[in-house]
Amino acid sequence: VQLQASGGGLVQAGGSLRLSCAASGRTFNTGAMTWFRQTPGKEREFVAAISWGAGTTFYADSVKGRFTISRDNAGNMVYLQMNSLKPEDTAVYYCAAKQRGPSYYSGNYEYWGQGTQVTVSS
Repeated sequence: VQLQASGGGLVQAGGSLRLSCAASGRTFNTGAMTWFRQTPGKEREFVAAISWGAGTTFYADSVKGRFTISRDNAGNMVYLQMNSLKPEDTAVYYCAAKQRGPSYYSGNYEYWGQGTQVTVSS
């Protein structure tokens, strides 16, 4: 499975961005797709996940009510709509995929996109 993330950029606090992740290759094995984020010197942090079949969603407490993850199975796309952005949301955002169900732990993911930078100015 190959993943291509896009949609990052610079936005003011309170603004919105939508990240996209395009999946290609053996996507029929995909059980879950997830967004993680990482800042320098820190481990990758779980943001949101969606199960590929049922569409069940999971969110980190820090983004609940502000971020929405969604998928387009036909197009093999996953999106992360980010609203009410805060400076602490600044990070490189990665999409990841794994077989079977979602996991909060980045080490459980087999496939990763290249990352897209999100910068929120105060």
